[in-house]
Order: sequence, then C-alpha cells, then structure tokens
Amino acid sequence: MKLYHHPLSGHAHRARLQLALFGIPHDLIEVDLAAAQHKSPEFLKLNRFGQIPVLVDGDVVISDSNAILVYLARKAGKTDWLPSDPVREAAVQRWLSVAAGEIAYGPAAARLVTVFGAKFNTDEVIARAHRILTLIDAELEGQDFIVGARPTIADVALYSYIAGAPEGNVDLSHYPQVNAWLRRIEALPGFVGFQKTAIGLAA
Repeated sequence: MKLYHHPLSGHAHRARLQLALFGIPHDLIEVDLAAAQHKSPEFLKLNRFGQIPVLVDGDVVISDSNAILVYLARKAGKTDWLPSDPVREAAVQRWLSVAAGEIAYGPAAARLVTVFGAKFNTDEVIARAHRILTLIDAELEGQDFIVGARPTIADVALYSYIAGAPEGNVDLSHYPQVNAWLRRIEALPGFVGFQKTAIGLAA
C-alpha cells in the first residue's frame, strides 16, 4: 500500500495511524502542499478533489480519510474496530460524522489558522472546538473509548485534531476525560504520533 500524506495534516495522520495500529506495511509519499502538488494533474488523477490523504492499494484508490479508515478495517477483517452489528456500527458512523463536521469546523479549523494561516474567525472556531470537546468529555465519562470499552476507527478519526488542538489555541486542560482518552490511544500498540508544531498554546 501507498499513502499520500503530509505530516502536518490531521486527516492524513488518521490514515497513517490506522495503518500503524493494524500493522499494515505501507509506503509514505509526502505531498508538497506549499508547492500545490495536491493540485497537480498527476495528483488529481488519484483524487479529483485535490485533497490528501489518498491510499493506493494495488489497483484500488481510496480518498477521504474516513473512507480510508473504513476500507482498512473491512479489508483487514477488524470487526472489533468497525463492528458489523447495526447498533455499534451506527455508533461508529455517528462519530465519523462528528469528525467530518464539528471536529473539522472546530479544533481542526482553529489549528488551520495558526499552522497554515487560514482565514477563519478565530473566536468562532475556538468556541466551536470547546462545544464539541465538552460533549466528547461527557460521552467518555465512565468508558475508555468513544463507543465503549474498545477502540474503534471512530477514536482514530477523532484523535489527531483533538491531540493537536492546543496548536490552535484550544486549551484541553478542562477536559479530564478527553485527556485520559488521548493517553489511552497513545498507549495502543503500534501508535504513531501526530507531528507537533510549536505554535499556539503548544509554543
């Protein structure tokens, strides 16, 4: 397998983390975002949206980070990470939607301002980040992972931008359950960290 990524992309880190947790051999191919390599004709053949990550598995090309997580879990037969029973699978899907919605427009957007210079309203995206973190902290009360006692791809989808939230000036100190959850993910065999940037509260 090949994973087209950038080390500062949380979306790309999700895919890289899942590959590592599953112990799947893969080659990392860094895409130069500053040089707009993701908008080049060659890259657009892989993903016409011009976004990373992209996973290439033989003749199969999967784009979108959450789609990659689903593909990897199903291909590897990891029904503990992506349950096949309707109730738990729906619970995982709910949090994949949160990762693509509230996380993307909250902590991820706040980090985009400081790390990449994105033109978002800083106060607004930081407030969004705290709203979703409050909900996640409450969800984790009394359970180790976001859907229960075991990690799933939903935890991987949520992890990167929450771990990197301080880089976007989002203070995690008021979320004890979230911080304990981060440490549990980081203790999983095969874990690879999200590259840190000395900026925002992480400076």
